[in-house]
Amino acid sequence: MTLNILSLGAGVQSSTMALMAAHGELPRVNAAIFADTGAEPDAVYEWLDYLESVVTNALRVDQPFPVYRVSAPGPDLKQRLLLTAKGEKMRQGVPLYGLNNDGTPMILMRQCTSNFKIDPLRKKLRDILGLVPRQRVPKGTQVNLWMGITTDEAVRMKPSRDKWITHTWPLIEKRMSRGDCLEWMAKYDLTPPKSACSFCPFHSDAMWRDIKLNDPKSWADAVEVDEAVRGGVYGSKAKALYLHKSLTPLSEIDFRNLEDKGQLNMFNNECEGMCGV
Repeated sequence: MTLNILSLGAGVQSSTMALMAAHGELPRVNAAIFADTGAEPDAVYEWLDYLESVVTNALRVDQPFPVYRVSAPGPDLKQRLLLTAKGEKMRQGVPLYGLNNDGTPMILMRQCTSNFKIDPLRKKLRDILGLVPRQRVPKGTQVNLWMGITTDEAVRMKPSRDKWITHTWPLIEKRMSRGDCLEWMAKYDLTPPKSACSFCPFHSDAMWRDIKLNDPKSWADAVEVDEAVRGGVYGSKAKALYLHKSLTPLSEIDFRNLEDKGQLNMFNNECEGMCGV
């Protein structure tokens, strides 16, 4: 048995991949899986609702397929983070910034992707295959897991840790960049949102600025989390933790760009994401 399963993050790349498959521009997929941390902006969930309504509708697309939404058991990522800030013993794995005892900068190990994305997705793959807990995957069973990675971020391509799962990159095979995905979407007058947890410590300053200006709810969530972890979290020896690498409270950082400050930006170029690769 061989299945094509699409890992759906509901961002630009994976959404393009889903719609291309549904419209017959990519091979048929058996299903898409969205692993929900519970911490995405409202715009992502609204877009996911729309996307699901399209790709599952046999009257609208050539190759319809089901979309499954899965999540880790227990509280969502934000609630877990707030609970660990109160000393509760549970996993969350957000890579917060802080200082070691000797005063050197540190960052907590990133495990949220594994805990809230990879593990629930892998569990759903086993469910689709009809496997019960601890049952071995039968020989000859293969899942081609489609990953939404484009040519401008090829450094993110990594093989699966499971022999029965093969990571595949249809957009790489078609030599598509993120810009190409946006152009493809523009043909249908679509603009997917950027998919990421509202309080992800890996946000760029430009992303933080966009959230603060355009998404008050996500900004409020991020500030709440940032203030909650100031006293540390369970499992970390750091006495103070932050969402921003500057080790400055999020609410006190000036994210304005040159234009916001009334200055002319003479260097408004966007990195293509391949420097040093």
